[in-house]
Amino acid sequence: GIDLGNLQAIIAVARNRGIDVICNEVSNRATPNIVSFGPKQRYLGEAAKTQEISNAKNTVVSIKRIIGRTIDDPEVQEVEKNFIMAELADANGQAGVKVQYLNEEQIFSNVQLLAMYLNKLKDTTASEINGPVSDCVITVPGWFTEVQRRAVLTATEMVGLNCLRLVNDLTAAALGYGITKLDLPEEKPRNVAFVDIGHSSYSCQIVSFVKGQLTVRGNAFDEHFGGREFDAIIVDKLAEQFKEKFKIDVFSNKKALLRLRVAAERCKKVLSANPQAPVNIESIMDDRDVSAMVSREEFEQWANNLFIRTEDVLKKALENAGLTVEDIDAVEMVGGTTRIPAIKATVSKFFGKDISTTLNQDEAMARGAALQCAMLSPVFKVRDFRVNEICTYPIKLVWDATPEEEETEIVVFDNNNSIPSTKILTFFRREPFTLQAFYANPESLPRGINPWIGQFNIKNVEPVNGEPAQIKVKVRLNIHGLISVESAYTVEEKMVDEETKNKDGEKEIKKVKKLVKTGDLPVVSGTTALSKELVNEYAEKESQMYANDKLIAATEAAKNSLEEYGYEMRDKILGPLSDYIDPSIKDKFAEDLNAVVDWIYDEGYDAPKSVYVEKLENLKKIGNPVVERYREADERPHAERSLRDTMHRLTQEVMSSDEKYAHLLSHEKQDLVERCERAGRWMDEQNAKQAKVSKCETPILFSRDIKKEEEALTLFAHPILNKPKPAPKVEEPATADADTPMDDSSENKKKDDMDID
Repeated sequence: GIDLGNLQAIIAVARNRGIDVICNEVSNRATPNIVSFGPKQRYLGEAAKTQEISNAKNTVVSIKRIIGRTIDDPEVQEVEKNFIMAELADANGQAGVKVQYLNEEQIFSNVQLLAMYLNKLKDTTASEINGPVSDCVITVPGWFTEVQRRAVLTATEMVGLNCLRLVNDLTAAALGYGITKLDLPEEKPRNVAFVDIGHSSYSCQIVSFVKGQLTVRGNAFDEHFGGREFDAIIVDKLAEQFKEKFKIDVFSNKKALLRLRVAAERCKKVLSANPQAPVNIESIMDDRDVSAMVSREEFEQWANNLFIRTEDVLKKALENAGLTVEDIDAVEMVGGTTRIPAIKATVSKFFGKDISTTLNQDEAMARGAALQCAMLSPVFKVRDFRVNEICTYPIKLVWDATPEEEETEIVVFDNNNSIPSTKILTFFRREPFTLQAFYANPESLPRGINPWIGQFNIKNVEPVNGEPAQIKVKVRLNIHGLISVESAYTVEEKMVDEETKNKDGEKEIKKVKKLVKTGDLPVVSGTTALSKELVNEYAEKESQMYANDKLIAATEAAKNSLEEYGYEMRDKILGPLSDYIDPSIKDKFAEDLNAVVDWIYDEGYDAPKSVYVEKLENLKKIGNPVVERYREADERPHAERSLRDTMHRLTQEVMSSDEKYAHLLSHEKQDLVERCERAGRWMDEQNAKQAKVSKCETPILFSRDIKKEEEALTLFAHPILNKPKPAPKVEEPATADADTPMDDSSENKKKDDMDID
């Protein structure tokens, strides 16, 4: 399960009969949602975070906010342009960025950027679970429209992920909440308000729970209310102070502005737990250091307009759900921005109850997504729990008028319609016709989103006996929240035989009129999805960039290994390895090591991987035997001591007077003693030979040979020392004489024990 946030993503996996949140390569449980481009490679996630300020013009943030949007979208030009420092560009009709990558100016679309990031998350997961990753469930905001959802699905397809479901983020949180509750009512539902205020948006969803299922009742959103709006207020106020106090304008310098944003975010987090927070930035611009102190009271005054807006979304969610504040049984808050005390207080006051703390504010949605993925996968068995999701925006179908029909549109999926859902519509037509899908209330959509969803051409329609053909069109709103025309077919009213029962209960056949399917009609769809050709082109490009990143990483690792070996061996041959290297090659080897280290920082800085590997192998041909001689000199005494201890122990055991060895034959004992003596003589002979060899020559005796001799000795001794004792002789029982009187004590005892009346 992937909780795809605007600032970061959290990955959770179902395993070991539970849900685990995965740590990335630097042991963080959340991975920054950032992509950066360099002259040799891409930087993704944590690596891109380090490039955010130093390489700002080639670093992309807020990818989630531009997904599925066009370059001329007012949201992109008026809002996101203020947060994305990279140059925005048109990428095949989509919003994208223009960056310097591989020393070339290149343009990447929002779908490509998201695919890059998802590939990083896929690698992180595969590394953690030590296996391939295929199925996933991704959370998206409830306000995402068709074009945005399709863009996310396209990105997952490009990197080989099978997205089982795009689930609304608060629905995922509600699933994680409900499936663990064992006290849910069976009849009267428990109504819970889920409030999520993240980095860039604010959502509220009202969910009703009964035993074994949840039903989304209503939701509401504010797409421009989140942590970054609070950060922006702090930035504006501090920029004013710095301009007055230090005579600098941070808005005139992109890097200074980025550094102030980072400081503002840190300040906001500190104020969530403390009454005041210091802001100190060294050399922000023009070699000036700046500082300020912000109190929580000041911050709440600055952001008062935002706090006032908090209740608007809550009221709208209740209105859409058809409920009142009194109907809400509990309130759950998730998302990092809900940690701001004033927001907690406002929400608590609105609902008239304390905020529940059942859910992890950061990880609840990722855990819910992982649960949903496990429920949809045939591999896992999960407790039965039904999720009744709803359609956020009503969808209508529009068609051209005909003489037979005056109506030209119908709302096929109303507001709060369940997902997934299927509707069958009936049309009377003489010729092929087209259905177009639109959002029924364009004013409710996020700004800049085109209400057009797609069109569906029904082909091969012909009149039947001079009359319009009756056509059934099957329209589906699938599990991702996407609309499609699944099929179209003609039907005719015909007389058919039907088996019924008469008054006497006897079977009889009657002729009845019924609609009978007479033929399928082809449907040609056109949606907001990217063309197959473009998706394949993007996927191939991503594959090439991914392979290049892997090669660069492997090359860097090879260079680091060569550099490390050069420094390490250079010091060791002058130290502990000095006696174990041939004096005739010692100076030359030291020169070679120095030359390699110097070469790495000069001509070899950008050498290919094969060159680093070859140079390391050449050095190891000389260095490895030296290291082996040193290691053998250290390990041989330990191996010899172990062998002699084993010889002594076995001799002591076999010659002891211990009862467990008393059954051993004398020649068996003698064989073991002689074998131990033979091992001792072998050890003495080998030591004598080794003593004649200098430290800088190849050893005659290796520790592995001594260990092998010890193993052979142990194997020889085992059957002797573990020889089972012979079974004791069984004596025949003596036969009783016929004249021997019987012992009637037991009988007498029985009589004594009896009760006599």
